[in-house]
Amino acid sequence: MSNIPLTLAFFEAWKSCDPDTIAALMSEDCFYHNVPMEPVVGRPAIVEFLRGFLGDAETVVFDVLAIAETANGTVLTERVDHFDYGGRTLALPVMGSFQFRDGLVTRWLDYFDMAPFAGTAAP
Repeated sequence: MSNIPLTLAFFEAWKSCDPDTIAALMSEDCFYHNVPMEPVVGRPAIVEFLRGFLGDAETVVFDVLAIAETANGTVLTERVDHFDYGGRTLALPVMGSFQFRDGLVTRWLDYFDMAPFAGTAAP
């Protein structure tokens, strides 16, 4: 079974802008690393991180430009993540990788430049 549908469902969860909804698709011991920042480990810590990261975001949409799966099931994505902070918009180019166990994200790494976040509510 491919992990690509799981990845796309995870991206859909971000439309809720709800950290609990998003984190529910991650394992209890998930490793999450926005590479410009420090890694976050474990669902409770990820929920708290997402509260700050999302800030006052009204909408979040991940626009997938390319997606592929490796032989070991790791999903690689090229995307633009769109955040709307009450009229302040941000389009963030991102490369990401996702690993899964039992249908949940266990390891998520995103690579992006923090500069676009300057002047928004996000970190």
